[in-house]
Formats: sequence, structure tokens, C-alpha cells
Amino acid sequence: MGHGPGRIARSAASAVLIVLTCILVPVALLAVWVENIALDTDRYVATVAPLATDPAVQDAAVHRITEAVGTKVNGRQAVGDIADWLQKQGLPPRAADAVRGLGPQLDSAVNQAVTKVATRVVDSDAFATVWTTANRAAHNAVVHALTGEGRGAVGINGGTVTLDVGTAVDKVKQELVDAGLKPADKIPQVDKQLVLFQSDQLGKFRKGAHLLDVIGNWFPVIVVLLGVAGVLLAHRRRRALARTALGAAFACLVVAVALIVVRDYYLDHLPPQVQSKAAASAVFDTLLRFLRVSLRTAIVLGVVIALGAYFVGPGRLPVAVRGASDRTADSAARWADARHVGTGRAGAWTQAHRRALTLAALLIVALVFALWNHPTVLTVVVLVLVLLAVLAVLALLAAGGRVQLDAAREKPADRR
Repeated sequence: MGHGPGRIARSAASAVLIVLTCILVPVALLAVWVENIALDTDRYVATVAPLATDPAVQDAAVHRITEAVGTKVNGRQAVGDIADWLQKQGLPPRAADAVRGLGPQLDSAVNQAVTKVATRVVDSDAFATVWTTANRAAHNAVVHALTGEGRGAVGINGGTVTLDVGTAVDKVKQELVDAGLKPADKIPQVDKQLVLFQSDQLGKFRKGAHLLDVIGNWFPVIVVLLGVAGVLLAHRRRRALARTALGAAFACLVVAVALIVVRDYYLDHLPPQVQSKAAASAVFDTLLRFLRVSLRTAIVLGVVIALGAYFVGPGRLPVAVRGASDRTADSAARWADARHVGTGRAGAWTQAHRRALTLAALLIVALVFALWNHPTVLTVVVLVLVLLAVLAVLALLAAGGRVQLDAAREKPADRR
């Protein structure tokens, strides 16, 4: 009876900690994403750099640059001015009207020329350089978008995030002038903002991002410690470990599905400030790519841990699998011993310390994963394969040790 209340308290504490762990795992992944992606200049630039060659973003940039340049080159007005001047010089009215009729053709020709030059600029390596340089300089504005601090080429106005494409516009202007379109030299400074993202909830995101920035990379460590404490307090620790892993994987799956729903909703309700749905989709997917990878990695890792906890348990299938594995290793060791190939002292030592060696292998793999910089699903698969290979080697060495031990026991019996 004395142990009843204490055991109930431990079970309750374990359950609370495990539930908290499952809920906080995706939150911890979000914290890492904010800390290492949105607030890390090098990683942010590496993330958005491929957007410079994304067709949707390039098309949006060409459209915005052409729009910025074309609005200041009015073919109708230019032709009208020329016709008025010629009429003053004695040109007949009909001929002047014919000249004015060339306005639409001149407008079309100018627009085609501007679009052609803008496309050439955007498709060039120079635009990729401008894009990367602008985003690196603009990272303070991304921080500003999330924490309210900083400023840069990326502008934050309410819930709208814009990128200044002024450098590209200036380059297009210069190329137009060099090509002989002299009026382009008089193009004044205009609004040259390319809308990247718009959300009325950006203000709310700032508050959460600021909190996550304060917690930083310590949050995942705290979540892991909560999970470890929950498992250690549980009466059946192996089962608690499996449930924690599966619960965390399920929570990450829910968040991953929620991201898909949010993406579809956002793209279906784009505000008029966003010029291109395809470009908005590309930016959205690029900025959240590492978060999605982290969620998929956590899901796979949770399933792997749960399977591992299951296969070391007393169930019928785990016992059968482990028995088949040991019998296979014993057969291989006897085959090698018959051909005078043994494991020597290493086999006997491995057999005596197999459990400790297995635990050490698990801890080493866990440590490698913890220290891995931004692990992926492939990282989990590779580490699992490495662990299985190490366990197979340990099983073969231990089997060799058992064969040698059996042979040593048989020799005294043969002498008698």
C-alpha cells in the first residue's frame, strides 16, 4: 500500500511529461527553423539563392521591371509631340495624323524592347548576383519581419514583404540607352518593389518569433530532457519510449499536413499586392523547405525509435526475429570455425560484454545524430543502416565467442 500513491504520482508525472514532449517537438523544430534559417544570414541566403533561377520568380521580376520602365516611356505622347512639331514645320495635317497613328506601334515596339532587355538581364548571371547580394543585405529586414528589428532591401509594411528590384531596373535602363532608346535615359526613380509575401497575421507571427528567438537552440534540448524524464519515470520504460516516439511523430505529421492546408489556403486567397501566384508559391515553398524536411525527419526518426523499442521487447515477433538472427550468426560462426577461422579473444570479449557494446553503439549513433548539422530523412536511414551493420558485426563476434566456448567445454569431456 505504501508504494501505491508514489507509483500513481510517478505514472501521472510521466504521462504529463510525455504528452508535453509530443506537443512540443514540432514547436522545437519551428524554433530551430526560426533560429537557423530566418535569423541566420548565411543559411537564409543559401535558402533563397535558388529563387533567382526559378522561372516563376524570373517571370514576375521581368513583369515588374518592364512595368516600372514602360510606364515612363509613352509611345503615344512621343509620337504626338513629333507630329505636332512636324505640323508646325509645314507638314500637312493628314500626314501629321498618320504620324500620330504610329503611336500604338511605337508603344508595342518599346514594350517588346523593354521586355526583351529585362528578360536578358533577369536570365543573366548578373541578376543572380544582384539577387543574392540584395538578399544578404536585406537579411536585417527579414529579422525585422519576424522580430520587429532591422531593415534592408526587403521592405516590411504591415503584413506585406517586398524586395527592391531597383538595381535590376537601373541596369535595364542603361541597356536601353546603350541600345539607342534615348528617352529611357530620362526615366525617373519609380516604385520598384516586387511583392514577395503578404499576410495579415504577420504581426502575430512576430510575437511568436521573438519568443522563439529568445529561447533559441535551447528549446529542443529542453524538449528532449522532458521526454527522457517522462520515459525514466514510467513504470514500463520501453513501452513509454515507443509511445513518446510515435506521439511526437504523429504531432509532426499533423503540423506537416497543416502546412499543406495553409499553403493551399494562402495561394487561393492571394491579395492583389502579390503580382504572381506562381512566384508566391515558389517563395513560400523555398522559405519553408527546411522546416518541412525537419518535420519529415522527425516523423521517420520517431517511427524508427518506436520500431527499435518494439523489437527489443518480449513480443512473439521480436523474440522470433532475434532468435533467427542469433541462429544465423551461430551458423556462420560454426561454418567459419570448421575452416579454422575464429574470432579469438575479440569474440570471447564481445560475448561477455555484448549488452554494454550494444548500448554504446546506440548512444554513439544517437550522439552523431544530435551533433549532425540539419539532419534529413537520408541521415536517419544511413545511421540506422550503420547501426544495423554494427549490431550484425557484434552478433557475429559474439557467436564466434560462443562457438569457441563450446569447443573449450567439449575438449575436457572428450578426454574423459
